[in-house]
Amino acid sequence: MKHYRIWRINLGWQILIGLVLGIILGVIFYGNQTATMAMQNIGTMFISLIQMIVLPIVVSCLIVGIANMGDIGKLGRVGGKTLIYFEVMTTVAIILGLIVGNIFHPGDYINVHQLHGQNISQYVETAKSAKHSGLWSIFMGIIPTNIFKSLSAGDMLPIIFFSVFFGLGTAALGKKGIIILDFFRAVSEVMFKVTNWVMKAAPIGVCALIGATVAQMGINALAPLSYFILLAYMTMAIFIIVVMGLVAKMFKLNIWHLLHVIKDEMVLAFSTASSEAVLPKIIDKMDKFGVNQGIVSFVVPTGYTFNLDGSAIYQSLAALFLAQAYGIHLSIGQQVTLAVVLMITSKGMAGVPGASFVVLLATVSSIGVPMQGLTFIAGIDRLVDMGRTVVNVAGNSLAAVIIGKSEKEFDEEKSQKYLASIRASK
Repeated sequence: MKHYRIWRINLGWQILIGLVLGIILGVIFYGNQTATMAMQNIGTMFISLIQMIVLPIVVSCLIVGIANMGDIGKLGRVGGKTLIYFEVMTTVAIILGLIVGNIFHPGDYINVHQLHGQNISQYVETAKSAKHSGLWSIFMGIIPTNIFKSLSAGDMLPIIFFSVFFGLGTAALGKKGIIILDFFRAVSEVMFKVTNWVMKAAPIGVCALIGATVAQMGINALAPLSYFILLAYMTMAIFIIVVMGLVAKMFKLNIWHLLHVIKDEMVLAFSTASSEAVLPKIIDKMDKFGVNQGIVSFVVPTGYTFNLDGSAIYQSLAALFLAQAYGIHLSIGQQVTLAVVLMITSKGMAGVPGASFVVLLATVSSIGVPMQGLTFIAGIDRLVDMGRTVVNVAGNSLAAVIIGKSEKEFDEEKSQKYLASIRASK
């Protein structure tokens, strides 16, 4: 029995062990292209498994949740609240990054001529095309001309748009729509079961992804930029504990309770640097935590485009860091302009690979930073990405609870029971 207990460690600890083993393997195989490629391929396979289940869960849960909500007026109210909340939190995150950058001046300690740049050509064209897209293209892109094309491309906003209308249409059918609801409810249950199976491979996927990152970069590459990395993580911690903590307190929620519920998902998000890796479990847990399923299914996927708080912190802090490194003084007016540009640009590029880095490419030229300046932080982007992904996940989880509470669609009793069950399972 004792041996059985030893091996029944929870998923969070398994992922942490995978993280440590990955770092060790990365150090051992540093510079070994064959081993690095093998680890990268294994990690990519795990991320692909996650991507395989994300869209069926989002579509099925959203259709069922919206159909149960049934009221287009209520949906409009929830949508309005959600977007306002996202915009306020993202703005606060950008401002926080600028404040920390102005206080600690991370760029003053860097000699750009001694840093070795990384190749960023893969992001340049994306940034150029996205930079000129504008707000109208963002709004027009929400409406899918072909839902199957949107599903194959993984475009979240058009998928949400279609699912919302499909759910409302199903609710309008009355009794005839019950068979459709039963089908999608069964689909969501099947996909959550598949999610549990996929999560068993998470420690292996984490080990491979971290191992490949360390093997490519090497530990020595971190030294010149370690102060910026530490400052970025400190700022993200302040945002979660102070900013999110205060917002949670305003709605009579203990932020530590929420973080306790999603801690395994935060560890997984940190290890994989992928928000998608935890999307199915976050939807499931917020539902179990007491938030109405319709609100969870709408708020969390929408947040993956509009509520990237960790990315907002990184973008503003990195932009200021690069300006300081090049000796460019930014006035208050220029920093306000930078914040506005980041707010708009980030919404238009949320769905592209390496979105945070692409946003920086599209905006730093407006403050006089040379394009090659970003090559200096390209190497450590993955490491900071791990931290900002955690903030994004925590921010979207909190958003679901806040919107649920504002709509009086949060079950306090269910929340306490679920929290107690998590504590008991430890």
